[in-house]
Amino acid sequence: MAETADADAEMVAAAETAGDKEKCYGISLAGANDCAAGPGTSCAGTSTVDYQGNAWTYVDAGSCETTETPNGTGSLEPIEA
Repeated sequence: MAETADADAEMVAAAETAGDKEKCYGISLAGANDCAAGPGTSCAGTSTVDYQGNAWTYVDAGSCETTETPNGTGSLEPIEA
């Protein structure tokens, strides 16, 4: 389990330093979120439903709020259920 947490932490660090990225909430498909999504998730790949409001994924800076989903657009802040 510790190995998974270490790998997830490395993935997040790499994404943060890979360029201009931002967390975008509400756009991830089930099981495809990046690390530390919030209550109901523990780390990468643990979101349980598509477009879960507290699950985020890294996207190119400036593209989050224009990313369309069936529920609207992505958000820079967690989306309350």
